Amino acid sequence: MIAQIVFWSATALVAYVYLGYPVVLVLLRALIHRPVDKQFYEPTVSLLVPAYNEGRVIREKIRNSLQLEYAPDRLEVVVVSDGSTDGTAEAAQELADGQRVRVLAFPKNRGKILAMNDAVPQLKGEIVVFSDASAMLMPDSVRELVANFHDARVGAVSGVYQLKKTENSSTGGSEQLYWKYETFLKKQEAALDSTLGGHGHLHAIRKALYPFPPPGTINDDYVISVRILSQGYRNVYEPKAIGWEEAAEMAGFGRRVRIMAGNVQQLREMPSLIRRPLPLFFFLSHKLGRLLVPFAMIAALAATAFVLNDPVYRWLFAVQAAFYVLAIAGALMALKPKILRLPYYFSMINLATFLGVYHALRGGRRMAWK
Repeated sequence: MIAQIVFWSATALVAYVYLGYPVVLVLLRALIHRPVDKQFYEPTVSLLVPAYNEGRVIREKIRNSLQLEYAPDRLEVVVVSDGSTDGTAEAAQELADGQRVRVLAFPKNRGKILAMNDAVPQLKGEIVVFSDASAMLMPDSVRELVANFHDARVGAVSGVYQLKKTENSSTGGSEQLYWKYETFLKKQEAALDSTLGGHGHLHAIRKALYPFPPPGTINDDYVISVRILSQGYRNVYEPKAIGWEEAAEMAGFGRRVRIMAGNVQQLREMPSLIRRPLPLFFFLSHKLGRLLVPFAMIAALAATAFVLNDPVYRWLFAVQAAFYVLAIAGALMALKPKILRLPYYFSMINLATFLGVYHALRGGRRMAWK
């Protein structure tokens, strides 16, 4: 009986986090409507590009930024080189004019968050748009982001993240599906109240609200958003503001471990949401729930092993075993059709949680983004 309770409880948790929670959001949308007063608005904007050894893409990033459809005299592009050793600062300086494009070259690599904390006070714009060096932006992306700030209740706005050239990455198709799913969730959360985190590739805030996250902060885009949310502002999601990266930029198990370590670290932000019922609900379901899923998966598998004398549980054990066999096979070879790679991707991101918890408990040393 205990094994059965553990199995069904664990299975229910996994099902709720990935299937039930989206359904609940859709149902709430039928009851709650909180539109944003989005209108043409053109304050001064600083596009901040943190960069560490991004010499390969920094010129393309600057050229892409200069093609944005925004008044040239109201937009500055600021590249912040955090102790780069591959010529990033020098390459950026080639395209800098001191006005529309500036370069802040810090001599020592201290980590992304400290570089940003030093750079933000030096920016001229009322709105700060953060964008990774490897992320390319659609021409109207900043204009669409900024229009949301016409609503005085809005403190932060995140754009949509898309992947290109997914065929160049073994997990590109699965990663693309994952981000479409995340985009759906964030749209619903933002429409109900506020989405919790932003995307580092395209994320805007009111400069006056920048919270100066502490050293060692891993998922800075999330922490910045939640701390602005805790000040009483809304964080919205703008589906017309699009930034993209090549799928290969998102590849790597280490990147997933770092994200999960940041997710564990984010738990300390939960008390600030106590007075915001819906964002607190989003946090528990979207963030805390995701951290519990891998433990639930192991609990479900272990529980069925104790009731194999029951034919129903033998079948359920076989289903789980087949899932994990596919996951192992997906790690070893490129399975076709691509849908067969989903067990590997799902298992990989959940396996990363265990290592993320380990590193977070050790203080997140060496885990912060460069």
